[in-house]
Amino acid sequence: MVIIGIGNILQKDDGLGVYAASYLSENYAFSQDLEIINGGVEGIRLLNVLEENTHVVILDCLQLDDAAASIYAIPAGEISGYGLNNGGAHEIGIIQCMDMLEMQGKPVPEAIVIGIVPEEVTFEFGLSQALINAFEGYVSVVLQYLSKHGIEHTKKPDIISLTQIIDKAKDPSGVMS
Repeated sequence: MVIIGIGNILQKDDGLGVYAASYLSENYAFSQDLEIINGGVEGIRLLNVLEENTHVVILDCLQLDDAAASIYAIPAGEISGYGLNNGGAHEIGIIQCMDMLEMQGKPVPEAIVIGIVPEEVTFEFGLSQALINAFEGYVSVVLQYLSKHGIEHTKKPDIISLTQIIDKAKDPSGVMS
């Protein structure tokens, strides 16, 4: 199984999937080999990850008509067109990559999107207060999904906070303050 955090950290709430993937990677040990990838806005570059895995968990924002910070777990095939990073006129998103696999007759991984409705998508680092408040609940949904699929988690002794994760993303050298 692989977890892919999708989003653009330069667009406030849109970066949640990337922050969540980093948070899971930094703060938890898992009972099975679990690859956690910062997919950012890679789109087509993630095609090989999809080809090489049978089960994919996508962490992303979902553009749904619901209250900000509402959390959803939806099979990826059912959300084509709703993700903020689903591609556009000039890019191919992860959902389109799965469509490409299917059109080529290749196996498509079992995939679920654990998404959250953003409050603000603007050119700014960080997250809105609504998403900060919902972050622990969002991570809990991801951990519950993993447990349901036989992957248990243990919290590491030295926890890195969401604020530290965001600060680390701002610093290109990767040195946390």
